[in-house]
Amino acid sequence: MSDPTVTEARKTVAGSASSGITGLIIRYGEAYTLVGLMLVIAAVFSVLPATSETFPTAANLRIVIANQTVLAIVALAAFIPLITNEFDVSVGANLGLASILAASAMSIGVPWPVALCIAAGVGACVGVVNGLLITWAGINSLITTLGTSIIIHGIVVWKTNGVSIVSNIPPALTRFGSGAVFGVPLPLFALLAVTIAIAYLAYHTPFGRYMYAIGSNASAARLVGINTKRILFRSFVLAGLLAGLAGFLQVSRTGGANPRVGEAFTLPALAAAFLSAASIRPGTYNVVGVIVAVFFLATLNSGLNLAGADVYVNDLINGCALILGVGLARFLGRNQG
Repeated sequence: MSDPTVTEARKTVAGSASSGITGLIIRYGEAYTLVGLMLVIAAVFSVLPATSETFPTAANLRIVIANQTVLAIVALAAFIPLITNEFDVSVGANLGLASILAASAMSIGVPWPVALCIAAGVGACVGVVNGLLITWAGINSLITTLGTSIIIHGIVVWKTNGVSIVSNIPPALTRFGSGAVFGVPLPLFALLAVTIAIAYLAYHTPFGRYMYAIGSNASAARLVGINTKRILFRSFVLAGLLAGLAGFLQVSRTGGANPRVGEAFTLPALAAAFLSAASIRPGTYNVVGVIVAVFFLATLNSGLNLAGADVYVNDLINGCALILGVGLARFLGRNQG
């Protein structure tokens, strides 16, 4: 006859093991749902009669990757303040301003390395303005950056009169923007460098840990001695710097600067930044999640475009993704807590 105590202990261990496996499956399911959906969508468009000849091709893959490099960097720019639960909706407008000023400089003979510094500097200056208004003037980040984006739009229209700048862009720059090595688009290497740098900053430096601490509980962060104003200010400056770099990369991709280009980046960038909390590290805004979200949306939009969907469908998808991202971030954040 078996000992009842031993039997009960075995049941407890078995139950704990089963619960642990179930929990592991749920965690992995939450972390990689977006990746799985992206693969399913790609498979559907690969066999759909309307897109089976164009979607699953190396040429389309290169186009999708190259086209998303700028957006991914802008999404990382939006992601930085989002870690602290603050919003920067001026990243798209900032990109547009940086691209216009960089292209204008090159059009009068300024070398492209100097134009790159101009774009980065302009983006960082916009970040400085945002950071000061938010941290020292105490204005809400959403209101501040929305106002900034409107002001930037006025500056761009004043500077360009609504006309694109396409003259004297160095051929070496446009070759980089449209070129490839062994079939890999060259702008992807720029994106990889930025992604690695931001991932290191977010996960392996005190600055990154402080940002996450502020995002988790700003009051508690202040109580333990974190200078929250300084961290928030720096996060907006960094977001502006990244937006400026993205603007310069956009010039290399298109061979010029369109005064309305910033508008096309704002909503998709915010949608990807919010959706990052639904992928890889559920409930937490994260770097790899941003990249996954960008290419998830790109895969869906590319397939729909090749299938002949109307242009407005992309806006519907990006808007829904933004709402979904915010909802999932809140839901998963509560579960993680």
